[in-house]
Amino acid sequence: MHLEASYENLTKMIERLREDLRTLHLQLESMRNEAGIYENLLDMVQTAVTITRGKDGVLRFVNETFCRLTGYRREEVLGKSSLDLNLFCVPDDRKKIADLMLQFKSVENLEINYQAKNGKVIETLISASFIAYRGERCVMLSATPIGTLKKAKKELEQQEQQYRLLVETTNEGIVITKDGYVVSANNKLQQLLGYTEAELLGRHMKDFLHPDDADMIESRQRQRQKGEQPPSIYEFKMVDRQGQIIWAETHSTRVTWQGADAVLSMLTNLTQRKRVEAEKRQLEDRLQQAKKMEALGQLAGGVAHDLNNVLGVLSGYSELLLMEIPDGHPGRRSVERIVQSTEKGAAIIQDLLTLARRGVTALEIVNFNEILDNFQNSPVFEKMQQLHPQVRFSTKKDPHLLNIKGSTVHLEKTLINLMTNAAEAITGDGDVVVCTENRYLDNSFIGYDEVREGDYVVVSVSDSGSGIPAGQLEKIFEPFFTKKVMGRSGTGLGLAIVWGTVKDHNGYIDVQSRMGEGTTFTIYFPATRESLCAPRHKVPMEQFMGTGESVLVVDDIAEQREVALVMLKSLGYEVHTVAGGEEAVEYLKSNRADILVLDMIMNPGIDGLETYRRILEINPRQKAVLVSGFSETSRVREAQRLGAGAYVKKPYLLERSACPLKKSSAADTEPTNARLSLR
Repeated sequence: MHLEASYENLTKMIERLREDLRTLHLQLESMRNEAGIYENLLDMVQTAVTITRGKDGVLRFVNETFCRLTGYRREEVLGKSSLDLNLFCVPDDRKKIADLMLQFKSVENLEINYQAKNGKVIETLISASFIAYRGERCVMLSATPIGTLKKAKKELEQQEQQYRLLVETTNEGIVITKDGYVVSANNKLQQLLGYTEAELLGRHMKDFLHPDDADMIESRQRQRQKGEQPPSIYEFKMVDRQGQIIWAETHSTRVTWQGADAVLSMLTNLTQRKRVEAEKRQLEDRLQQAKKMEALGQLAGGVAHDLNNVLGVLSGYSELLLMEIPDGHPGRRSVERIVQSTEKGAAIIQDLLTLARRGVTALEIVNFNEILDNFQNSPVFEKMQQLHPQVRFSTKKDPHLLNIKGSTVHLEKTLINLMTNAAEAITGDGDVVVCTENRYLDNSFIGYDEVREGDYVVVSVSDSGSGIPAGQLEKIFEPFFTKKVMGRSGTGLGLAIVWGTVKDHNGYIDVQSRMGEGTTFTIYFPATRESLCAPRHKVPMEQFMGTGESVLVVDDIAEQREVALVMLKSLGYEVHTVAGGEEAVEYLKSNRADILVLDMIMNPGIDGLETYRRILEINPRQKAVLVSGFSETSRVREAQRLGAGAYVKKPYLLERSACPLKKSSAADTEPTNARLSLR
């Protein structure tokens, strides 16, 4: 019985062992399958992988990349150690790896040289770690050829270079921001805003946004951060380093930059397009204004004609009645009032005729300074001062003012209307300033009116009054627009008369006004070099005559060069001309000029200041006289600080331009260059 029980127990034990063996067999099969899958994956990677048994260094697995790299077949190396194969060029490297593994449990990017089957040395970066492989503790090494890394790095650098070339040569400004802060900006954006890359990096984009659009941009930035999709293309305004407004169109998209979410924006400069569109609208508005004024003028002319007929009868009979009514008669006062009313009516008719541009019947050579002087000595001006005792009237006159072709009567009335209008705009104490000057315009510009290039006599009347609301500027020259008394007639035609007179003289008018600060009316009358009938004071020309000194004239306007050439030759100078600053610099590298005549504003190319700087590098003793059609600027003053002489404004007169030239020539103890600018 005991024997039977023992046999039964033994049978059960054997069965359990069989079951355990089956389980173990299944586990081993599973491990083999997993190892096989693992090996297949390793065969697909592009680094050389070896699996070495830890206890004896025998190679248990090598992948296909290892075989291609070293030239060994798999069956040649499995079961052998690295020592058997002389795999390491330096045998001690094997011990180095083992020591590092024992100390740190892994190795990263260790430079080790493999030796291929043919003896070729292969520079690699080794990484190693412990793994369990087919039930054994092993070490897995991955080796990446340094040459492969260098190739990949070079390719990456080439791709990056191509990307940067694309980014830097595009016409679009490109900026990458993280949370609104600039992390990258291309050259175009730097040029657009006027900042260097170092000045842009780290700053928030709101620093460059116009206040009108800052809230809108920040709102869209917050939407993107929330994962929302605001419009990716839109227009907005920016402000550059100089405070100028830049219109831009942006296309924005989310990107990954250095492992973090960012926004890439491409900015297209729309400023020129916006400017052209604005100028187009202004021109259209001016055209409509001109058409309106022309229509009103035609209407005014017809009304004036009919009124003249009526007033002729009234005034005639009134005069007859006065002749028949004796002094002291009760009815004489009434008739006198009728006569006074007809005289006022006649003045209104004259204003209407001027508005109709039929008032200027004859033109003569006149000088506006004389018109201004005569008016200041007239009873009309005395009455103006009496009516506005709180207003200070003053003048700033160019003593060399050019003449114009015009009607003295109508020009004086224009002056009266503008000064009266200016005085009436002042409540309390204030100033009315009348200025005259010569001005040469290189290019046309659009203000209230479109002013063409050319020589002008410019008359401006400025007041320190209340200013004109922006919404009313477009209508101020319309008859009867304003509610306040304007002009001596009190008809509301004052500024309309000014407009008509200016157009009759082929001139232009501009208006600048700021609420609470005042208004300036500026009139451009075409200048003439014809003389007044009466002789003017002449300065002896021998005072300005040269003695054969050479003069280099630098001016981008051919007509100005020709004028300077003729003028300076007549003064006894030897004259040469060039059309720009760059050409002047090249000329003076191989030639000398006793006197340099330099235009301060030249387009295209470098301006007078930059030209002078470059010429000083050639001749540090170079002298200069500067002339410009604009007012004196900081660049003029900088040129004078560098050594330039006097500053003369265009258009130039013989004696006014020749005097600084003569002084510059006489100031040199030895031949040097002096310059006279003609703009």
